Amino acid sequence: MSRTRITGVIAAIAGLSAIAAPAGAARMCTVPGTGKPLDRIWRPGTAAAIAYARSRGGDISFAVRTAHRFYGYRPDHVVPSASVVKAMLMVAYLDLPSVRNRTLGGGDFSLLIPMITESDNNAATAVRNIVGDGALQALAARAHMTNFATNAIWGLTQITARDQTKLFLHIDDLVAAAHRWYALHLLATIVPYERWGVGQVAPRGWKLYFKGGWGLGTGAVDHQVALLVRGCARVSVAVMTLGDGTHAYGKETLRGMFARLLRGLPWRAPRRRS
Repeated sequence: MSRTRITGVIAAIAGLSAIAAPAGAARMCTVPGTGKPLDRIWRPGTAAAIAYARSRGGDISFAVRTAHRFYGYRPDHVVPSASVVKAMLMVAYLDLPSVRNRTLGGGDFSLLIPMITESDNNAATAVRNIVGDGALQALAARAHMTNFATNAIWGLTQITARDQTKLFLHIDDLVAAAHRWYALHLLATIVPYERWGVGQVAPRGWKLYFKGGWGLGTGAVDHQVALLVRGCARVSVAVMTLGDGTHAYGKETLRGMFARLLRGLPWRAPRRRS
Protein backbone atom coordinates (compact mmCIF):
# COMPACT_ATOMS: atom_id res chain seq x y z
CA MET A 1 0.00 0.00 0.00
CA SER A 2 1.33 3.45 -0.87
CA ARG A 3 2.32 5.98 1.80
CA THR A 4 -0.16 8.40 0.26
CA ARG A 5 -3.03 6.01 0.76
CA ILE A 6 -2.03 5.21 4.35
CA THR A 7 -1.78 8.92 5.11
CA GLY A 8 -5.22 9.48 3.63
CA VAL A 9 -6.68 6.71 5.73
CA ILE A 10 -5.15 8.12 8.90
CA ALA A 11 -6.63 11.53 8.09
CA ALA A 12 -10.03 10.02 7.42
CA ILE A 13 -9.96 8.10 10.66
CA ALA A 14 -9.16 11.22 12.65
CA GLY A 15 -12.50 12.71 11.66
CA LEU A 16 -14.57 9.58 11.32
CA SER A 17 -17.56 9.15 13.58
CA ALA A 18 -19.43 5.94 14.35
CA ILE A 19 -21.04 4.54 11.20
CA ALA A 20 -23.54 2.09 12.63
CA ALA A 21 -25.93 1.62 15.50
CA PRO A 22 -24.26 0.99 18.86
CA ALA A 23 -23.31 -2.63 19.50
CA GLY A 24 -26.23 -4.68 20.71
CA ALA A 25 -28.77 -1.97 19.85
CA ALA A 26 -30.92 -4.36 17.78
CA ARG A 27 -32.84 -5.43 20.91
CA MET A 28 -36.36 -4.03 21.23
CA CYS A 29 -36.06 -1.59 18.37
CA THR A 30 -38.18 -0.47 15.45
CA VAL A 31 -37.15 0.08 11.84
CA PRO A 32 -36.77 3.84 11.24
CA GLY A 33 -39.61 5.22 9.17
CA THR A 34 -41.95 2.32 10.03
CA GLY A 35 -42.39 2.49 13.78
CA LYS A 36 -42.47 -1.32 13.92
CA PRO A 37 -40.01 -4.08 14.88
CA LEU A 38 -38.37 -5.71 11.89
CA ASP A 39 -39.58 -9.22 12.66
CA ARG A 40 -43.21 -8.09 12.65
CA ILE A 41 -43.13 -6.57 9.19
CA TRP A 42 -40.59 -8.58 7.19
CA ARG A 43 -39.61 -12.14 6.36
CA PRO A 44 -36.81 -13.05 3.95
CA GLY A 45 -37.82 -14.52 0.61
CA THR A 46 -36.71 -18.02 1.54
CA ALA A 47 -39.14 -19.89 -0.72
CA ALA A 48 -38.09 -17.90 -3.78
CA ALA A 49 -34.41 -18.26 -2.83
CA ILE A 50 -34.70 -22.04 -2.39
CA ALA A 51 -36.49 -22.38 -5.74
CA TYR A 52 -33.77 -20.29 -7.40
CA ALA A 53 -31.02 -22.31 -5.70
CA ARG A 54 -32.51 -25.54 -7.01
CA SER A 55 -32.57 -24.12 -10.53
CA ARG A 56 -28.86 -23.24 -10.45
CA GLY A 57 -25.82 -25.41 -10.92
CA GLY A 58 -23.52 -25.87 -7.98
CA ASP A 59 -23.93 -26.57 -4.27
CA ILE A 60 -25.78 -23.77 -2.44
CA SER A 61 -26.61 -23.10 1.20
CA PHE A 62 -27.78 -19.98 3.00
CA ALA A 63 -28.81 -18.51 6.34
CA VAL A 64 -30.62 -15.34 7.41
CA ARG A 65 -30.63 -14.05 10.99
CA THR A 66 -32.38 -11.12 12.67
CA ALA A 67 -32.46 -10.16 16.32
CA HIS A 68 -35.10 -12.78 17.11
CA ARG A 69 -35.47 -15.09 14.10
CA PHE A 70 -33.40 -17.48 11.99
CA TYR A 71 -34.04 -18.91 8.52
CA GLY A 72 -31.91 -21.28 6.50
CA TYR A 73 -31.46 -23.72 3.66
CA ARG A 74 -28.85 -26.36 4.46
CA PRO A 75 -27.40 -23.86 6.96
CA ASP A 76 -25.07 -26.40 8.62
CA HIS A 77 -23.51 -27.57 5.36
CA VAL A 78 -19.74 -27.26 5.89
CA VAL A 79 -17.81 -25.42 3.17
CA PRO A 80 -14.25 -24.10 2.75
CA SER A 81 -14.18 -20.45 3.74
CA ALA A 82 -12.01 -18.97 0.99
CA SER A 83 -11.61 -15.26 1.77
CA VAL A 84 -14.73 -15.04 3.95
CA VAL A 85 -12.46 -15.97 6.87
CA LYS A 86 -10.63 -12.66 6.44
CA ALA A 87 -13.40 -10.97 8.44
CA MET A 88 -12.55 -13.28 11.34
CA LEU A 89 -8.84 -12.60 10.87
CA MET A 90 -9.57 -8.88 11.13
CA VAL A 91 -11.59 -9.28 14.33
CA ALA A 92 -8.95 -11.53 15.89
CA TYR A 93 -6.18 -9.08 14.99
CA LEU A 94 -8.00 -6.05 16.42
CA ASP A 95 -8.61 -7.99 19.63
CA LEU A 96 -4.97 -8.95 20.20
CA PRO A 97 -3.68 -7.77 23.61
CA SER A 98 -1.00 -5.77 21.80
CA VAL A 99 -3.59 -4.03 19.58
CA ARG A 100 -6.92 -3.81 21.38
CA ASN A 101 -6.25 -0.73 23.52
CA ARG A 102 -3.84 1.26 21.37
CA THR A 103 -4.24 3.65 18.48
CA LEU A 104 -3.93 1.96 15.10
CA GLY A 105 -1.08 3.05 12.87
CA GLY A 106 0.41 2.61 9.42
CA GLY A 107 1.55 -0.95 10.04
CA ASP A 108 -1.97 -2.00 11.01
CA PHE A 109 -3.52 -0.21 8.04
CA SER A 110 -1.05 -1.79 5.60
CA LEU A 111 -2.39 -5.20 6.61
CA LEU A 112 -6.07 -4.62 7.34
CA ILE A 113 -7.05 -2.32 4.49
CA PRO A 114 -5.85 -4.54 1.62
CA MET A 115 -6.96 -7.74 3.39
CA ILE A 116 -10.57 -6.58 3.76
CA THR A 117 -11.26 -3.95 1.11
CA GLU A 118 -9.25 -5.62 -1.68
CA SER A 119 -9.23 -9.22 -0.32
CA ASP A 120 -5.43 -9.33 -0.56
CA ASN A 121 -4.12 -12.83 0.16
CA ASN A 122 -0.61 -11.83 1.16
CA ALA A 123 -1.98 -9.51 3.82
CA ALA A 124 -4.28 -12.28 5.05
CA THR A 125 -1.37 -14.70 5.36
CA ALA A 126 0.58 -12.12 7.34
CA VAL A 127 -2.35 -11.55 9.69
CA ARG A 128 -2.93 -15.30 10.07
CA ASN A 129 0.73 -15.71 11.05
CA ILE A 130 0.32 -12.98 13.68
CA VAL A 131 -2.93 -14.13 15.28
CA GLY A 132 -2.55 -17.92 14.91
CA ASP A 133 -5.22 -20.60 15.01
CA GLY A 134 -5.84 -20.13 18.71
CA ALA A 135 -7.23 -16.61 18.28
CA LEU A 136 -9.55 -17.77 15.48
CA GLN A 137 -10.80 -20.69 17.55
CA ALA A 138 -11.36 -18.41 20.54
CA LEU A 139 -13.34 -16.02 18.35
CA ALA A 140 -15.45 -18.87 17.00
CA ALA A 141 -16.24 -19.91 20.57
CA ARG A 142 -17.19 -16.35 21.55
CA ALA A 143 -19.51 -16.18 18.53
CA HIS A 144 -21.06 -19.55 19.51
CA MET A 145 -20.08 -21.22 16.26
CA THR A 146 -20.64 -24.97 16.20
CA ASN A 147 -19.04 -26.11 12.92
CA PHE A 148 -15.82 -24.11 12.68
CA ALA A 149 -12.38 -25.62 12.14
CA THR A 150 -9.08 -24.00 11.18
CA ASN A 151 -6.76 -25.38 8.53
CA ALA A 152 -3.06 -24.96 7.75
CA ILE A 153 -4.30 -23.26 4.56
CA TRP A 154 -6.49 -20.42 5.83
CA GLY A 155 -8.72 -20.54 2.73
CA LEU A 156 -9.71 -24.10 3.67
CA THR A 157 -11.01 -23.09 7.09
CA GLN A 158 -14.32 -24.88 7.65
CA ILE A 159 -17.39 -22.66 8.04
CA THR A 160 -21.18 -22.82 7.68
CA ALA A 161 -23.81 -20.29 6.72
CA ARG A 162 -25.44 -20.57 10.16
CA ASP A 163 -22.19 -19.80 11.98
CA GLN A 164 -21.32 -16.88 9.74
CA THR A 165 -24.65 -15.17 10.43
CA LYS A 166 -23.92 -15.57 14.15
CA LEU A 167 -20.62 -13.79 13.60
CA PHE A 168 -21.92 -10.98 11.40
CA LEU A 169 -25.16 -10.05 13.17
CA HIS A 170 -23.19 -8.31 15.94
CA ILE A 171 -19.66 -8.49 14.58
CA ASP A 172 -18.85 -5.15 16.21
CA ASP A 173 -19.59 -6.65 19.64
CA LEU A 174 -16.77 -9.10 19.00
CA VAL A 175 -14.21 -6.41 18.18
CA ALA A 176 -12.26 -4.60 20.87
CA ALA A 177 -14.30 -1.52 21.82
CA ALA A 178 -11.70 0.98 20.63
CA HIS A 179 -11.75 -0.48 17.10
CA ARG A 180 -15.40 -1.44 16.51
CA TRP A 181 -16.24 1.45 14.22
CA TYR A 182 -13.05 0.91 12.21
CA ALA A 183 -13.83 -2.77 11.61
CA LEU A 184 -17.26 -1.81 10.26
CA HIS A 185 -15.69 0.94 8.16
CA LEU A 186 -13.48 -1.62 6.42
CA LEU A 187 -16.41 -3.96 5.74
CA ALA A 188 -18.37 -1.01 4.31
CA THR A 189 -15.64 0.08 1.88
CA ILE A 190 -15.00 -2.97 -0.29
CA VAL A 191 -13.46 -1.78 -3.56
CA PRO A 192 -15.97 -1.18 -6.39
CA TYR A 193 -14.64 -3.98 -8.63
CA GLU A 194 -15.40 -6.56 -5.90
CA ARG A 195 -18.92 -5.34 -5.05
CA TRP A 196 -20.86 -8.02 -6.89
CA GLY A 197 -23.69 -10.14 -5.46
CA VAL A 198 -25.11 -8.41 -2.39
CA GLY A 199 -23.14 -5.30 -3.33
CA GLN A 200 -25.42 -4.94 -6.35
CA VAL A 201 -28.79 -5.59 -4.73
CA ALA A 202 -28.63 -4.30 -1.14
CA PRO A 203 -31.87 -2.37 -0.44
CA ARG A 204 -31.64 1.39 -0.22
CA GLY A 205 -31.78 2.89 3.22
CA TRP A 206 -29.74 0.04 4.75
CA LYS A 207 -26.03 0.28 5.47
CA LEU A 208 -24.15 -2.67 4.00
CA TYR A 209 -21.12 -4.39 5.55
CA PHE A 210 -19.88 -7.56 3.84
CA LYS A 211 -17.05 -9.88 2.91
CA GLY A 212 -16.81 -12.31 0.04
CA GLY A 213 -14.66 -15.28 -0.92
CA TRP A 214 -14.22 -16.62 -4.42
CA GLY A 215 -11.49 -19.23 -4.62
CA LEU A 216 -9.10 -17.33 -6.88
CA GLY A 217 -11.86 -16.80 -9.43
CA THR A 218 -12.06 -20.47 -10.47
CA GLY A 219 -15.77 -20.92 -9.75
CA ALA A 220 -14.94 -23.60 -7.17
CA VAL A 221 -16.12 -21.32 -4.36
CA ASP A 222 -18.20 -18.14 -4.37
CA HIS A 223 -19.46 -16.98 -0.96
CA GLN A 224 -20.66 -13.74 0.61
CA VAL A 225 -21.63 -12.87 4.18
CA ALA A 226 -23.34 -9.55 4.90
CA LEU A 227 -24.71 -7.39 7.68
CA LEU A 228 -27.39 -4.82 6.82
CA VAL A 229 -28.15 -2.09 9.35
CA ARG A 230 -30.87 0.56 9.47
CA GLY A 231 -30.97 2.42 12.75
CA CYS A 232 -30.93 -0.31 15.38
CA ALA A 233 -32.43 -2.96 13.07
CA ARG A 234 -30.02 -5.61 11.78
CA VAL A 235 -30.10 -8.52 9.33
CA SER A 236 -27.20 -10.88 8.66
CA VAL A 237 -27.20 -13.07 5.56
CA ALA A 238 -24.73 -15.71 4.39
CA VAL A 239 -24.85 -17.38 0.98
CA MET A 240 -22.35 -20.17 0.25
CA THR A 241 -21.84 -21.74 -3.17
CA LEU A 242 -19.52 -24.50 -4.39
CA GLY A 243 -18.84 -25.89 -7.86
CA ASP A 244 -20.19 -22.95 -9.84
CA GLY A 245 -18.18 -23.81 -12.92
CA THR A 246 -17.05 -20.23 -13.49
CA HIS A 247 -16.62 -17.20 -11.27
CA ALA A 248 -19.06 -15.25 -13.44
CA TYR A 249 -21.73 -17.91 -12.87
CA GLY A 250 -21.05 -17.87 -9.13
CA LYS A 251 -21.39 -14.08 -8.98
CA GLU A 252 -24.73 -14.27 -10.78
CA THR A 253 -25.91 -16.93 -8.34
CA LEU A 254 -24.98 -14.69 -5.41
CA ARG A 255 -26.79 -11.72 -6.94
CA GLY A 256 -29.91 -13.80 -7.52
CA MET A 257 -29.87 -15.33 -4.06
CA PHE A 258 -29.42 -12.05 -2.20
CA ALA A 259 -32.01 -10.30 -4.36
CA ARG A 260 -34.61 -12.88 -3.39
CA LEU A 261 -33.67 -13.18 0.27
CA LEU A 262 -33.65 -9.40 0.85
CA ARG A 263 -36.75 -8.61 -1.22
CA GLY A 264 -39.16 -6.34 0.61
CA LEU A 265 -36.74 -5.34 3.35
CA PRO A 266 -38.65 -2.34 4.75
CA TRP A 267 -37.54 1.20 4.14
CA ARG A 268 -39.50 4.39 4.36
CA ALA A 269 -38.08 7.86 4.31
CA PRO A 270 -38.74 9.74 7.56
CA ARG A 271 -41.34 12.46 7.22
CA ARG A 272 -39.90 15.90 6.94
CA ARG A 273 -41.01 18.40 9.50
CA SER A 274 -42.57 21.49 8.02
